Amino acid sequence: MTQTETSKYEMLQSVIEEMQSVLVAFSGGIDSTLVLKAAYDRLGKHAVAATAWSATLPEPELRAAIRLCSDSIGAQHHIIATDQLLHSDFTKNDGQRCYHCKIDLYTKLRTLADQLGIVSIIDGTNYDDLQDERPGTIAARSLKVRSPLVETKLTKHDVRMLAQANDLPNWDKPAAPCLSSRIPRGIPVTYERLDNVAAAEEVLMNEGFHHVRVRWYHDAARIEVAVEDLPRLLREDTRSRVLTQLKTLGFRHVTMDLDGYRQGKAN
Repeated sequence: MTQTETSKYEMLQSVIEEMQSVLVAFSGGIDSTLVLKAAYDRLGKHAVAATAWSATLPEPELRAAIRLCSDSIGAQHHIIATDQLLHSDFTKNDGQRCYHCKIDLYTKLRTLADQLGIVSIIDGTNYDDLQDERPGTIAARSLKVRSPLVETKLTKHDVRMLAQANDLPNWDKPAAPCLSSRIPRGIPVTYERLDNVAAAEEVLMNEGFHHVRVRWYHDAARIEVAVEDLPRLLREDTRSRVLTQLKTLGFRHVTMDLDGYRQGKAN
């Protein structure tokens, strides 16, 4: 690490160390991975990870989170089953969907933390996240979940830099919000719609696209990939394979967003 990287990483570790024991809300994304790494490096067995497993999390993401925690960090890891689709406040898909999801998650994490004798619950919210609309952050604050990256003012750039310096394999991993974010607000979230989105995105990832979103619009799918990947998606062989497979999933119309993928576009 450079001197700057070392200083920032030690600052993050110091904030976490003051908590004595932590349960990390671990999604497998870069932010929570760095937080878990810093916590485990400083607190050892007193830093524990927990990942929520539900229909809103693609199966490959869960498997990746399990491997990452086991192979790259070594922390104790709990998988907590949740089912947001049992709650109408979530499925109606208004602007507070994320709030209700996080309230449910953090309540379950608090129960687990109490069972394990853990003092604090922490998450991977970074300083840049405060600029975006984040009902989930409000939920976290209401339940006293702490965000060490925010407390140390570490930005998304800082997180990637420190993750790379720590040889974390997902340091350049794209953000992967829950599948419900692919369904426009006001349209109810259902198991079938989530399954369709997950299957459609898997088609594109199997074609080698990494920054991928498939937005669900009734019988239409709108594909978003990185701008630099648009020409490859339009190649006749790729276009034909993707179109055929998405129509097999039940989408009558398949469109491509010429603006390309951009994080937070659905907000």
